Amino acid sequence: MNILQRVILFKKIYFLCDLKKINTMGNNLKRIAMWASPRCLSTVLLRSWASRPDTFVHDEPLYPHYLLVSGRNDPGRDEVLNHYETDWVKIVEQVTTGTIPAGKSIYYQKYMVYRLQPHIDINWVFKLTNCFLIRKPKEMLLSYIQLWQKNPTLETIGILRLKQLFESVRKHTGIIPPVIDAQDLLENPRHILSLLCKAVGVEFTDAMLKWHTGNPTDDIWSKYGWYENARNSTGFYHYKPKENSIPKQFESILFQCNEVYDELYKYRLK
Repeated sequence: MNILQRVILFKKIYFLCDLKKINTMGNNLKRIAMWASPRCLSTVLLRSWASRPDTFVHDEPLYPHYLLVSGRNDPGRDEVLNHYETDWVKIVEQVTTGTIPAGKSIYYQKYMVYRLQPHIDINWVFKLTNCFLIRKPKEMLLSYIQLWQKNPTLETIGILRLKQLFESVRKHTGIIPPVIDAQDLLENPRHILSLLCKAVGVEFTDAMLKWHTGNPTDDIWSKYGWYENARNSTGFYHYKPKENSIPKQFESILFQCNEVYDELYKYRLK
């Protein structure tokens, strides 16, 4: 075999290997949904996934629809409603079957579970790889009260909805979906993220541990106050327990949240 024949053979082998790689990437497209209640570090976790070169992150796909139907007067409400799709059916079509933006192979979607309103059929959820993020209710509630300065309810926290969705996914798939605890994540991010990546079928990368400051995404709501900690972060901060006591008027909701948390906690990746 002369030099020219060797070059041609090498190029052919290279092309076939490259084609195989492309086909493998196409077969391994991942659509990951992370479900959480407010103030559970879901945005910091979103930043972690956004730092991967193979991942496109979608922050709160159902948020514009929720703003439309709830009447909630969040900052930038009109701007959000004018800029984003508000039809939940079209939103679902994008997150389940639409092209993954930017040519990425992983489509990571962060959801506040309470925005999955009762009128929204949940069958589309089963097309995604569903994961669940939990946090100690005391710490979640204290963070919620401090930020929003208003009374949390089971509906605005959404923890009962989180449990219902977890059970629905488990029943539909026949397996226990991945659950991660916020404290575990902060105490050992490399270990927990490695377990999570393995559970959803992607390789862990050190890129998930560090990122630059700035808005988590280009979304309009990313500039508002509840994203301040995530905006200023460059990685997972060290876990520090909250020492404050829950105000007496929230003890009932804390008790109910603890019941759900304890049930999901036993399934956590560890």
